[in-house]
Amino acid sequence: MVIGVCHITLLIHSSSSLKDKRQALKSIMAKVKNRFNASVAEVGAHDLLQRAQIGVAVAGSDAHVVNSVVDKVVSFVEELHLVQVVDHRIEIIHAA
Repeated sequence: MVIGVCHITLLIHSSSSLKDKRQALKSIMAKVKNRFNASVAEVGAHDLLQRAQIGVAVAGSDAHVVNSVVDKVVSFVEELHLVQVVDHRIEIIHAA
């Protein structure tokens, strides 16, 4: 089994309250879950108005496919134009 994990740091320019931030994140996370069948969660910067960190996990049997899906998730989030992707880090884990 291969697990792809991605940590994405986001900047939410339109957020002026935690409610605005949560709405933007909820929309992004739902779209990623529906499109890629990936697990997504807010993993950091919980109390900052315009910053967010989300974690994405994808499992599969082929490392190339898993890596490709994780790359596509990052591109998809960027192309939504709801937030700015400031940084992302991808890790591929090979489990027995």
